[in-house]
Amino acid sequence: MGKTKHPGPQKKAAMPAPEHWVSPIPFGLGKVKPKHIRDTVKTLWENRDNFGYATNILTKGVCDGCALGVSGLQDQTLTGPHICTTRLNVLRLNTIGAIKPEILHADIDELRKYSSSELRKLGRIPYPMIRRKGERRFSRINWDDAMNMIAGKMKTLDPKQFAFYMTARGITNETYYVAAKVSRFLGTNNIDNASRICHSPSKTAMKRSIGVGASTANYLDWIGTDVLVFWGSVASNSSPVSSKYMLEAKKKGTKIIVVNPYREPALDKYWIPSSPESALFGTKLADDFYQVNIGGDIAFMHGIMKHWFEMEENRHGSAINHAFVQEHVNGYPELVAHVQQQSWEDIEKSSGVTKDRIAELAELLANSKNAVYAWAMGLTMHSFATDNISQVANLALLRGHLGRKYTGLMPFRGHSSVQGSGEMGADPFVLPGGDFYGENIDRIERLWGFKLPEWQGDIVGVTLENIVLPDDHERKIKLYYMSGGNFLETMPDPEFIEKALSELEIRVHQDIILNTSTLLDAKEAVLVLPAKTRYEQEGGGTSTSTERMVYFSPEIPGNKNRIEEAREEWKIYVDLAKRVKPETADAVDFKDAQEIRNEIALANPNYDGIQHLKNAGDVFQWGGAWLCEDGICPTPDGRGNLIAVDIPELGKKEGQFVVTSRRGKQFNSMVYNEVDPLNGAGRYDVLMNEEDARELSIAEGEGVVLYNGFGVFQGRAKFVEISRGNVQVHFPEGNFLLPRGRYEKYAGIPDYNIIVSLEKADRFSARKDVQYVEKRIEEDEIDAPA
Repeated sequence: MGKTKHPGPQKKAAMPAPEHWVSPIPFGLGKVKPKHIRDTVKTLWENRDNFGYATNILTKGVCDGCALGVSGLQDQTLTGPHICTTRLNVLRLNTIGAIKPEILHADIDELRKYSSSELRKLGRIPYPMIRRKGERRFSRINWDDAMNMIAGKMKTLDPKQFAFYMTARGITNETYYVAAKVSRFLGTNNIDNASRICHSPSKTAMKRSIGVGASTANYLDWIGTDVLVFWGSVASNSSPVSSKYMLEAKKKGTKIIVVNPYREPALDKYWIPSSPESALFGTKLADDFYQVNIGGDIAFMHGIMKHWFEMEENRHGSAINHAFVQEHVNGYPELVAHVQQQSWEDIEKSSGVTKDRIAELAELLANSKNAVYAWAMGLTMHSFATDNISQVANLALLRGHLGRKYTGLMPFRGHSSVQGSGEMGADPFVLPGGDFYGENIDRIERLWGFKLPEWQGDIVGVTLENIVLPDDHERKIKLYYMSGGNFLETMPDPEFIEKALSELEIRVHQDIILNTSTLLDAKEAVLVLPAKTRYEQEGGGTSTSTERMVYFSPEIPGNKNRIEEAREEWKIYVDLAKRVKPETADAVDFKDAQEIRNEIALANPNYDGIQHLKNAGDVFQWGGAWLCEDGICPTPDGRGNLIAVDIPELGKKEGQFVVTSRRGKQFNSMVYNEVDPLNGAGRYDVLMNEEDARELSIAEGEGVVLYNGFGVFQGRAKFVEISRGNVQVHFPEGNFLLPRGRYEKYAGIPDYNIIVSLEKADRFSARKDVQYVEKRIEEDEIDAPA
């Protein structure tokens, strides 16, 4: 199978395209939109004390924001410089100085008055610190004592009783790899990463359908495809530079279709700051919106397929690419039979979209030689997420939209190098180069030179629940080692999370800044270890983008606010291993970053090439331009699998609403604006349909309460174009409505959607004493479908 190489960045179209302009009023004055110029000036001002270093990060480093993978100011899609507000927002984390000692060592209750965004602005963690049980403040500790304490504790525990977690804040492939190797060396498989709570179902579903767990296409394939479908993704919010690619695609005639409950303003109209034409007049991005119900995507896709099969009955070959299906796809007759059983009535009810509207999109896709399907958390954060994504794969397989230019499946990743976390083995089900299974275990044991633990590790949500198991339980987690992350603000049921984190005997926070979870108590001690940033990693580091580009980011000297005691993250893991098992630790010892890359190339054959990346801008793409090239999938029989699933039953009663969480201008749980610049919503606004509000006599701006058996959320009604019966609240504020313990059955992502009742706040308060909504805790309630 020949692997076509990516051609590299293409030139932008020279001519302006007034047909895509939003408004003749320059810069969208008077409209609700991000103030890019103002925000850029603010970033320059924030970084004025370390301006030269900040400039070098932007011009030489690989972006530690989203997963587009901009290296310096260049990427592999379009020529010319690229920069965005997501990247500028996280810039200060790399240039800020240390937290002032008088704040850092204040009484713990003083520190607890700060929000995570206020803690972030205080500065970096300057040196290792400890707060033992009963102590009111952090005290300084040296590295040796801190590491000996962690190692000493690990030696007393069964390896099933400690766990590692890696967040996605600029961590490099080298760090993921060493952490994955060290955790197994120490005897535990409890290691997980941030993709568990964003894109783990994408990988699971794609492996099941086509044998690969990564984007099969490139951003370049957007520009010139017939149709680009965004499913439950607001790319212009999470990855603003992608809006440039969309503009270029539109100039080439690509139709952009958005499937989302809310008509997202940032996909409707956007002012792209680095395109003079768009910065002045704006760009109409989406050609059409299909406003499905939250959780209605499977029914919607069944509707598309059902219409295709009806087209086929009239004229063979009018919708299905039979040549592709016959040669490359399994399960066609079974899927046809399964979909044909669904009634249009059930499809319309679940999806919230009419048969006629579904037919429009079905025919557009049937008449499109090429299409790229991109999706994000709108499809992944459900209890049936793997099934959601397998249906997107069905659409691509039925049309042969796979394995060639202008086609493919693209899980749209939100964090730099989170794609690399699983590929490096920082995952309980995965080792470098394959699953934690069979021959791959033997292969890695030969390479690493030690036996791997033979039990299945737990996903992050389960390890957190296991903290509260009885003392003598073999899986009771007693020590948690976290590289970044704030479970208080990313996991459902924050009250439980607070209780669990406080019940750990030892909690280790390896990080560059404090967050609210760092300040919780622990039974014996909380240890805080200062990490270096990506740009301080000696010998540089690599990160993997959404499109499988592996970029080299060099060490960037000249940080005026250098944290003298901060250490490279991978070195901290090696140090830990040497203290826990000194006699055999040479098996995990690396003398420098280059040595790690040399071993990655052996451990994960896809990454053969990483060892040659040495300078700023060096990049290679694993797997070639397209995965499944020419329709040949890396499955056991080389064919893709069509997967038939049922339409999920949400169990929503008359008058109830489905709520989902949204991210405004924020980076995962790191909030950068109190007001979402894309739609003017505050953090406690409840986005709802005006007709739904009218039926409940709710006026815009009025106080409303969302409640269910798990929690209560008080906010204000904000009217937006969202399909009826659906509401959105901000993440993490809305997480109090979500129960713990509900995971997607294949990938283990928590479900971030739930059914709620919605009322005027004063009516809720008036009834509170009479009809108090009791908190149900019985275990059988926990698994109620969302």
